[in-house]
Amino acid sequence: MDACTNCQSRRDFLATSTLGAVAVFLAACSSDESTTEPGPSGTVPTLTGTTTVRLADYPALANVGGIISITATSSPIAIVRSASDRYRAFSLVCPHAGGTVAIQGTGFRCPVHGATFSNTGAWTGGQNTSALREFTVALNATAGTLTITS
Repeated sequence: MDACTNCQSRRDFLATSTLGAVAVFLAACSSDESTTEPGPSGTVPTLTGTTTVRLADYPALANVGGIISITATSSPIAIVRSASDRYRAFSLVCPHAGGTVAIQGTGFRCPVHGATFSNTGAWTGGQNTSALREFTVALNATAGTLTITS
């Protein structure tokens, strides 16, 4: 005679535990991230109009390979000096879910999902996603300014 009348079998215990673990995993994957990201999840801020940047204000852009981040019309943007007379600008909004991408070394990394990007904006690893959105950059060498447009 069994001493326990309300005991669960080993099989039932394992099935219930597995279902619980799966439920916790799925809840974590589908959580609303809008509390940790700028703006509602899925909303991708974009640059509207033009933004002018004075190069003298950003010493990091004095050398090829220099990277800075700015905020233009409420959108975070990275500017990369890619050659002696060429600059590139990228949205720092992760194309995966809208988190703000940070400068990391000579490239970028999304702290929300771990996607990494090169200084050309190309996706290089982590969460699979598209490249960073690139903006048009015009250099006015005489004035020492960059004009960035979407």
